Amino acid sequence: MAGKNKADLKVQNIVATSSLGKPVSLTKLARSQSNTEYNPEQFPGLVLRIAKPKSAVLVFSSGNLVCTGTKSVAQVKEVIEQVIKQLAKIGVKITDKPKITVQNIVASGNINVDLNLNILALELENTEYEPEQFPGLVYKLDDPTTTFLLFSNGKLVCTGTKSRQQLDDAIAQLDKNIKEVLKRLDGKKK
Repeated sequence: MAGKNKADLKVQNIVATSSLGKPVSLTKLARSQSNTEYNPEQFPGLVLRIAKPKSAVLVFSSGNLVCTGTKSVAQVKEVIEQVIKQLAKIGVKITDKPKITVQNIVASGNINVDLNLNILALELENTEYEPEQFPGLVYKLDDPTTTFLLFSNGKLVCTGTKSRQQLDDAIAQLDKNIKEVLKRLDGKKK
């Protein structure tokens, strides 16, 4: 299970933040770009949609950015470069390379084992399972801080990690914890 599951994990979304270090006129940006949504009465940020790689960037007048929808840090960098090019068109010149901070990685995958969620809910700590409301079990790890959605067919969603290493560590910890539960239950049967 451990060797295979890492290959089965696929990053679906990365949320990253950055700062351009310069103020941005959101009104000017909204007027000059058709791929924007800006409604300051409802929300102070402007949504800038990028077609390739498909993503959305929240741009704030402070120059702070929140990038969502990318599937790798390389894509985040690509998107921010595109934002900088679009800002150059309205006279905002960014000379320093913005520092990117990954805030959250959402990945999905399969651990290739059928799971008895009722047993896991009883045997693992930090779980929430309400099968009448939702078919998945919510399982929270403290180290690394991660939340898993586990389904009985072995499929899962993982959120909360900030790097591929943390993601791999979280999956390894999940794998270990599930194996410990199965071993304990197997010992009780004998």
